[in-house]
Amino acid sequence: MSSRRKFITLLGGAVTAWPLAARAQQAAMPVIGFLSSETPSGWGVFAAAFRKGLSESGFVEGRYVAIEYRWWQGHNERLPALAAELVRRQVAVIAAAGTPSSLAAKAATATIPIVFSSAADPVVEGLVASLARPGGNATGVTNLGTELVQKQIEKLHEMVPRANVIAALVNPSDPALGEPATKGAQAAASALGLQIHIVQASCAPRRPGSHAPSAAASQSPASWRQSSPPRVIAAWQ
Repeated sequence: MSSRRKFITLLGGAVTAWPLAARAQQAAMPVIGFLSSETPSGWGVFAAAFRKGLSESGFVEGRYVAIEYRWWQGHNERLPALAAELVRRQVAVIAAAGTPSSLAAKAATATIPIVFSSAADPVVEGLVASLARPGGNATGVTNLGTELVQKQIEKLHEMVPRANVIAALVNPSDPALGEPATKGAQAAASALGLQIHIVQASCAPRRPGSHAPSAAASQSPASWRQSSPPRVIAAWQ
């Protein structure tokens, strides 16, 4: 089962399990609160997949459920207020896309079910008690992105074995993911005998050379590998 399918299945279960008394306080149609750490343009294709998955599970938007979207628009500091809006709206469940939005939702309510997708370790971040027994009102899926960073560097080294300098761009506004990813990248590079430059960037670059570290700026990039925003990993020969 794919991560998207697991996410939709968990979300559908949360809507179905929503207490009848709470539903009576709402309109006839339950409302899903969608809180994202991205922008509508950047996450449009995923939002479409989200709606498609709901529809395939019997939750057709506009017929059986309504969806209220809240986007951070590039400002993490807005997430607590956006999460609070959804709580005041008394949504049936909050679908939190991304680690920052998941943490904001978790801080905003201890009663509304939260289904999250996170690239960080949800146990370390305090979203759940354990992967096997989440506890509380939050559950979801994770790709443990910090481990992926290490694998990306290993694969990049396999692709460009002559490269001895690695550059990693990390979003400083996302410490929940950025700090563990930085440590993972440093450990992976050290194990491979590579030099690594950690560079903070507020957003992913449009062009590979636009945020190259100064120590390697004069060198030509051997290859680029982009993971989920906001991390970009590059190698120089």
